[in-house]
Amino acid sequence: MMRVTEATESERDAEGVQRFIERFASQMVDAGWQRMPARVFAALMSTDSGALTAAELAERLQVSPAAISGAVRHLTSVSMAVRERDPGSRRDIFRVRDDVWQDAMFGRDRILNLFEESLHEGAETVGPGTPAGRRLIESADFFSFLQKELSAMMDRWRVQRDALRAGHSES
Repeated sequence: MMRVTEATESERDAEGVQRFIERFASQMVDAGWQRMPARVFAALMSTDSGALTAAELAERLQVSPAAISGAVRHLTSVSMAVRERDPGSRRDIFRVRDDVWQDAMFGRDRILNLFEESLHEGAETVGPGTPAGRRLIESADFFSFLQKELSAMMDRWRVQRDALRAGHSES
């Protein structure tokens, strides 16, 4: 387990944080993300509050407000960030939740279920005894297996996360 050291955002190495944002965003792009949403997501993740305004994001990433607008629209549409109203202001704040990755994996579970159902329907349509039907059934079985494993893995993660949080609160 990595030892966490306390430092306020103002005490952090700003260039180091920027290098992290760009490196993590690049890895996310390699994994299939769009570049600007990846940069915005990494910027949000690297703040203590997990939240920034569009103006703060544009300044931090040195991009136009239009680029931020499109990126946060994408992130909110895929539930990787939420839009909130700044209390007492008309400004929007974009926030990434602490459990964003768990929520994303839970969302994948629903998608896997849809794939499984569609593949079974497809197998019935082409004929379950045909080569295409067998391939579709095996694919559906794969998604069923993934769902079961994902559910069990998420249960194990919750136990692990709670233990980690308890350990962090003691330090």
